[in-house]
Amino acid sequence: MKLVLEHIRVPLPEFTLEVTVEIDRRVTGIVGPSGAGKTTLLDVICGITRLHAGRVVLDGITLDDPESNTHVPTRERRMGDVPQDLALFPHMSVRRNLLYGHNPELEALPIFRFDHVVEVLEIGSLVERDVTQLSGGEKQRVSLARALLSSPRLLLLDEPLSSLDQALKAQIISYLRRVRDEFQMPMLLVSHNIEEIDQLCDQVFTLNRGKISAQ
Repeated sequence: MKLVLEHIRVPLPEFTLEVTVEIDRRVTGIVGPSGAGKTTLLDVICGITRLHAGRVVLDGITLDDPESNTHVPTRERRMGDVPQDLALFPHMSVRRNLLYGHNPELEALPIFRFDHVVEVLEIGSLVERDVTQLSGGEKQRVSLARALLSSPRLLLLDEPLSSLDQALKAQIISYLRRVRDEFQMPMLLVSHNIEEIDQLCDQVFTLNRGKISAQ
């Protein structure tokens, strides 16, 4: 997987997100303080936030380029998005949450089968529960499983450990390692805490006020 963000610009209220970076490792971290532009950067990659200028290219395919009026819709990008609020539907069961957006036709590999994803993340006992009955760590695993069931090309995780206590952080890190190794899934994590994601990442970039300041 090779993701290129080429001179991207997105005006924000306090500053302008201006990033040029090439990401080609299996697990990459973006670290920075709250309000640094990390979530906006993920939204750009997902196609939720439109560029003012620049290009987003994934494996040689241009996803965004305002100059040529190119914008691939979010649903066609096959990004496995795990947002900070997890975005689970409280009125649905865990099973229905997992199947939301799941398209069996995209299962290029049997590894993305429902039963296999459920087994890897050890959520079989949760499948028939309501989302409102889940703990924080369980919700995190369900959200991660739902993203995997979309058969993504890239997994995006926004502050995956921020709302968890130390014991749960260690547990979720172990599951993220399992996803990394079992699915060989390219992952991009953003966090305000380098010590947390450094355990998982092959490379880490620092983002501050919309600019990459260090690698």
